Parts: sequence; structure tokens; C-alpha cells
Amino acid sequence: MKELKWGFIGCGEVTEIKSGPAFSEVEGSTVVAVMSRTEERARTYAVKRGIPKWYTDAQELIDDPDVNAVYVATPPSSHATYAIMSMKAGKPVYVEKPLAASYEDCARINRISEETGIPCFVAYYRRYLPYFQKVKDIVNNGIIGKMVNVHVRFAVPPRELDYTKQKELPWRLQPDIAGGGYFYDLAPHQLDLLQDIFGVIVEARGIRANRGGLYNAEDSVSACFQFENGLPGSGSWCFVAHESAREDRIELIGDQGSVSFSVFDYAPIKLHTSEGTQKITVPNPPYVQYPLIKNVIEHLQGIGICECTSVSATPVNWAMDRILGKF
Repeated sequence: MKELKWGFIGCGEVTEIKSGPAFSEVEGSTVVAVMSRTEERARTYAVKRGIPKWYTDAQELIDDPDVNAVYVATPPSSHATYAIMSMKAGKPVYVEKPLAASYEDCARINRISEETGIPCFVAYYRRYLPYFQKVKDIVNNGIIGKMVNVHVRFAVPPRELDYTKQKELPWRLQPDIAGGGYFYDLAPHQLDLLQDIFGVIVEARGIRANRGGLYNAEDSVSACFQFENGLPGSGSWCFVAHESAREDRIELIGDQGSVSFSVFDYAPIKLHTSEGTQKITVPNPPYVQYPLIKNVIEHLQGIGICECTSVSATPVNWAMDRILGKF
């Protein structure tokens, strides 16, 4: 497959800056169709970007003979449906994170991918960003010695929409659509990065609570987990914190030092060793999904290998479902 002609299922916020433009930046790749349940949105998105076709029905987009690869950028509850539809049509698929709204749906996707031989990739693009590659290099090069512990700390005040007594909450706060609350939307990036560095999480437990009473989904989560190499870790997430408690930080502790970094703010990486403290600034590309999308396209063109597949993404959902007590 030398020329990738993408169809987008969903054309919301994530496709505007993070991902959409990158599909046309890579040689041998272009976007030929988009789909939204709202015709005006699909048409406006397509016309603005010079995309020739737009649809309001996902099956019609998947069946379009000009489309030979599909990007699913919808809320998680429909990821499995659209991914499976695409693979059964013989078309590779790139799915937004998390892979699905539950571990069970991830398993369904993997089964169909194996049966059809059609690959499914997942948008855990942070693995490929220079900022996080630098963190991984620090660990792998033994700069902070043997790893002994990991801790995730994330706290933010409620968003303005959280206070709005709407008839329908934002989809990220509807567990049947998102898989959970904000935890299920943001923690996947953190957990995937850690598993990319340390291996699969094989044990996870958690306590979830709703302390703010602004919506029904969990707004505070505490967890402990262990990686396959025996390394223990813990995490705390709070989405109803006071501004004074705002934090976006992962700390990796070794027996010869530590390194801390942010996942969403890209604050300078802080490296602490016996030689002192060092702040490291690493810029990222304008379209943050570009490095991963380029890797996916090169994989499909037969000139590279992309390991950010549905199989590698599934342990994230397993860990989150365990933390939230889904099984």
C-alpha cells in the first residue's frame, strides 16, 4: 500500500490541530473523506481543508473505494464498532486513545485484527515525541541508576463545563460513552508512557470517589500498580482540586537519582543526581501526532514498523478497568 487515502470518522477538536494536518504532511498520504453525524460539520470541515468528500454515515465512508485507510476520532464507546467495521472491510485503522471504553472491547478489536490480518494502530502519540523519548533515554542509559519506584500526580480544578447544569454532560463525563470520567480520558497517556518504558502493568488496584458532586463519574482516584519487571508504582488523580494544588507530574525514582516530567504541560524535565539538578527543555513538533502518524504510514507502506498497535494499547485499558473496579 504505497498511497494512503484516509477517511476520517469524526472531525472534532482532536483532528483540528493534534492529528488532522499531519495526515497530509507525510509523503504518500492524503485525506480524501470525512464523516460526522452532523452534515454541516462534515461539509464545513471538508470544504475548509479541501477534502473532496464528506459523509454522515460511517459505513458509506468505509465502503468508499477511494478510502483505503480509516482514522477513528470519535468518543471511545464507538471505537470498537468503527474499528471492526473498517478491518472487516479490509482497511487498516488508526484509532484515538484510549483504544476503547473497556478492556473487553479492546479484546474484540484484537480478535478481529488477528482474524482479518488487518492492522489497528492507536494514537498513543506521546511515546514518539522527543520530550518523552528524552525521559526514556535517561532511564535506559542508567543515569538515575536502578529504578525503585514510580509516582504519578495529577490535579486540576473543575472545568467551566463541569459546573454547567446541562441536559447532557460533555461526553468525557459520561461513563457509558467515555469508559469513565476524566480519569479514563487523561490517565491513558500517562499509563501508556510508563508501560512503554517499564513494560506491562500486571497488577493494579484502586480507590475511586466522587468528592465534588458536580457529575456522577469519579472525580478522584488513587491507585497502586506493579510492572512486569517488579517495579512498583502509584498514582493519584483529582479533577476537582483547588487551584493551589494544580499539578501534572510523574516522578521516576532510581537508586542514583530521579527524573520528573509533565505529561500535558511539557514543563522542563528535571533530572536530579549526585552531580546536582538539571533542567532539560525538549521542543515538540507543531502537530504532536505527526511522529506517530508518520510511523503508521511508513508501516503501511512497507518501509517501517509501528509498534503502537491495538495489542500494545490494550494493557492500558486493563489497568484502568482494574483501578476503577470494573472487574
